[in-house]
Amino acid sequence: MTGRTAQGDHARAHGHSAHAHTAHTAHAAFVGGEPVARERVDVVLAVVPARDREARPEGRARAERQRRRWATQVVVADELARLACAARGLAPPPDEAPAHPLAVSGTEVADLGSIIAVALAHSPAARTLLAALEAEQRVPEEAVRAYYDRNPDRFLTPEALRRGVDPYGGAVEGDFLPYDEVHADVAAELRRALGRQAFFDWLDRARADVEYAPGHEHPGDPSHPDHEHRH
Repeated sequence: MTGRTAQGDHARAHGHSAHAHTAHTAHAAFVGGEPVARERVDVVLAVVPARDREARPEGRARAERQRRRWATQVVVADELARLACAARGLAPPPDEAPAHPLAVSGTEVADLGSIIAVALAHSPAARTLLAALEAEQRVPEEAVRAYYDRNPDRFLTPEALRRGVDPYGGAVEGDFLPYDEVHADVAAELRRALGRQAFFDWLDRARADVEYAPGHEHPGDPSHPDHEHRH
């Protein structure tokens, strides 16, 4: 289970009108009616290198407009997570702006989508909320057993791997790690995946009412001409 979801990185904010005061360039968005400073978006842009290296000036301009919208989503996720932590009585560690480019692995981007992967790297509040959601998950014993039975290739012993044993044909009981030995790790992996899905679902709900200043809409919002659904 990867926890990847296409909807996790697509805001359901299409069609939301800008707040009456979003023409003020100091604000990138309004979250819960409170303004989110544009400077916070600039901080993310400064520490996350551009993905695309467009050769044509118009391509570079479009990519930068989209990058600003993408960075706004990272900041909005941080602000929403701060509010959620406060509502839950959680105390995230101090927020320290990164001085160096954020290190986000390709695997994390593939599993989470770039917005959420960078939001978790950037935001102590988002990490705290994710940890709380993960801790709330309950994995039934039958789900752990079913995962073990469905994925024999993941539980071959080192010796069986060296011999090139086919886990789906010709393997014997001794070629697999015992269920009791891997039970805790499997349960933890399933709990982590459920926690991520709970985080995706929470973020989709939470950002549905966010209002964005012009130029800060979601990158996939079809109401602006640069929109795209890549993350």
